[in-house]
Amino acid sequence: QVQLVESGGGLVQPGGSLRLSCAATSSIFSFNLMGWYRQAPGKQRELVASITPSGRTDIADSVKVRFTISRDAVKNTLYLQMNSLKPEDTAVYVCNANSVERVYWGQGTQVTVSS
Repeated sequence: QVQLVESGGGLVQPGGSLRLSCAATSSIFSFNLMGWYRQAPGKQRELVASITPSGRTDIADSVKVRFTISRDAVKNTLYLQMNSLKPEDTAVYVCNANSVERVYWGQGTQVTVSS
């Protein structure tokens, strides 16, 4: 059973940075696609960033330039570097991985941007 465990969330002031991590219990190259979603209270879940096994990335327009998705194949870990954070980035960030058989989700990590 594949597990995704996120970490790195927390409270940060506007303009600050955070790096989220998502540790997978299997090789990240076993997935067709990995990504980060976020869900703010009262809003629909939003795809923030994704990455393919070949390294092609896709970043949502709302966070483009400020957020970067990357991975470490040795550590089987997916990252989301978030810079210049804004209050509207406040949400639960959830790691996602898609294999041929199914879709996996992490438990989520809270990011709060507030002064």
